[in-house]
Amino acid sequence: MKKIVLILVFGLVFSMANAQRVGSTPEYIKAITPEWKGERFADGRPKVPDNILNRLKNIGIEDAWGVLRNKGYLNQFEGNWTIINPDSVMTGRIVTAQYMPLRPDFQKQIRAQGLAENRSPKGATNSWPIDVLVEGDIYVADSYGKVEGGTLIGDNLGNSIYAKSKRGVIFYGSVRDQEGISEIKGFNAWVKSVDPSYIDQMMLTSINAPIRIGHVTVLPGDVVLAKKYGTIFIPAQLAEEVVITSELTNLRNQFGHQRLREGKYKPGEIDSEWSEEVRKDFLDWINHYPGKLPMTKQELDNYLKERNY
Repeated sequence: MKKIVLILVFGLVFSMANAQRVGSTPEYIKAITPEWKGERFADGRPKVPDNILNRLKNIGIEDAWGVLRNKGYLNQFEGNWTIINPDSVMTGRIVTAQYMPLRPDFQKQIRAQGLAENRSPKGATNSWPIDVLVEGDIYVADSYGKVEGGTLIGDNLGNSIYAKSKRGVIFYGSVRDQEGISEIKGFNAWVKSVDPSYIDQMMLTSINAPIRIGHVTVLPGDVVLAKKYGTIFIPAQLAEEVVITSELTNLRNQFGHQRLREGKYKPGEIDSEWSEEVRKDFLDWINHYPGKLPMTKQELDNYLKERNY
């Protein structure tokens, strides 16, 4: 009898250990983001540096899109958003969440597994992704475009999100209490719609697993550039290159426009691959740049080593 009990107990423990997790393990996140070679958070997400996030705010959507496209990432843009504060720009590291239509037996398992992972036993599970946020994070959720009954947050959860992340949210779904949310200073939201209803007949299924946001596959630790023109989701390992390449493109354009106005070069000399004369002129122009360069001299030198402007 004791032997049977021990077998049953062992089977239960084994089953729980191998249950589908709500939150991805650090090992899993590292496995799906192997090209990131820098620092990581304890949860395994890539930790793109703050200065890259800050500089990304000054990058145009088209510039970032162009760099990613040249790298073979063709599905990184999503548009047609309802934006709470359209004139602000938001950048940050992504925490993902997946929602699905409610299924009682699966929801019961999700809640039990969440409690086993020491998640809050009180309230609805849509608060769980908020609990893991740290400063610099953006909460990105796929709620399958649900509007009525698909409102993941109102002003209370919005305040909690901003207190933890100093950022906002991107939901492929909806929020409620748009007026209250709009009054949270510094907070912003990119959503597909707004609705006064409460969340209903939907359930959280995962945190920090791959999700789909419209046309984009989003991974935990990706970086997002969110503007009134749309959102660009950037793999962590390409964030610095997107920033520096876009910054150089802007400087290149400034130089080219100035030299064309001065009549020093013909349009064909600026629009095609630069000659050694133009390239040297550009480097001299950079060395005497009247303002503050967006990148360090070392970053600039490293970038130009393998490129001919």
